[in-house]
Amino acid sequence: MLNEPKYIIIKKEIQHKIKENEYALGTKIPSEAELRKQFDVSRHTIRQAVSELVNEGYLVKQQGSGTFVSDLYQKESISNNKKTIGVITTYLSDYIFPSIIRGIEEELSKLDYSLMLSSTRNNVDNERSSLESMIDQNVDGLIVEPTKSNLMNPNLNYYLNLSERPIPMIMLNASYEELDFPFIALDDVKAGRIATEHLIELNHIDIGIITKADDLQGKNRLKGYIKALYDAKLSFDSNYIIRYDTESKQDLPKMIHALLLSENVPTSFVCYNDEVAVMLIKEINAIGKECPDDFSVVSHDNSFYSTTLPSVKLTSIDHPKENLGRLAAKSIVQAVEDGIPLKSHIFEPKLIIRNSTKNLEENQKSEILN
Repeated sequence: MLNEPKYIIIKKEIQHKIKENEYALGTKIPSEAELRKQFDVSRHTIRQAVSELVNEGYLVKQQGSGTFVSDLYQKESISNNKKTIGVITTYLSDYIFPSIIRGIEEELSKLDYSLMLSSTRNNVDNERSSLESMIDQNVDGLIVEPTKSNLMNPNLNYYLNLSERPIPMIMLNASYEELDFPFIALDDVKAGRIATEHLIELNHIDIGIITKADDLQGKNRLKGYIKALYDAKLSFDSNYIIRYDTESKQDLPKMIHALLLSENVPTSFVCYNDEVAVMLIKEINAIGKECPDDFSVVSHDNSFYSTTLPSVKLTSIDHPKENLGRLAAKSIVQAVEDGIPLKSHIFEPKLIIRNSTKNLEENQKSEILN
């Protein structure tokens, strides 16, 4: 198809060579470096193509030896007992997604189901290709993390068509507001509110937020932030809000730096996620300031990023990660096996307090004493 992602084109090329016996059963395919040179693409693109072929049974990886041609895809297509669940997420190997996928994989493995993975990189064209691929492979159920869930999505017709098929589908982390599909997610509005309330309890009045504009989680966390300020009768300053999207993320350090050096600066921040919070703290250090002595920071997701900095450990809203994945897998299998209707489930947020936040009054007293 036109405008297919590069990894899909590479995947189909390797599939063709396997089926035409150019890559014979049991033989080793070219190395990652060789494939990168052959197709003139990034390492991630090759890994994504190979990963899907491994999941679909065309290839098998042997630790320390390489990747070899497999015939598992033929055996699985013959077997009527082994069912497959398609999983489409925005990312596969980044941030909290490996934990979510691990939860899905562990649950499906226990239930003797196969897993077919695809990533959109938060790109709607990739999402369309992923959906087409899953449909072509006749998956028995779908678990989907929406792409750019806060924007009008051109692929909504695909989802409407899927809803007319007997393919159960549940969404992760967010949903498309235009569609009435069941979803499993954290209560992001409440999470944003709890994060902001924590700073208010520490006597912060000037509270900023860095949030993502193209994903529904960012919109909902912003809602929670605004609600907490309103309930506390604190003024809302639009200059304290930094909004970015998938494409402008690379410019985020510059946006943060500009706010930190402006005349009207918050004393604390709520961050969209831990990755952004780490970025913020590095920019705070770059201007000669410290967290939490000069700026308190609260984040979301309680990911591995929350403990990566040498001296600052992030106060962060815990994300269910593996439990979210397990519940999605269990729910979709129940729908496939027993026809049990899929239901939405909202996880309650919980704040994990570490040392990235500090009572503002303690800071002021310390400054007076010094």
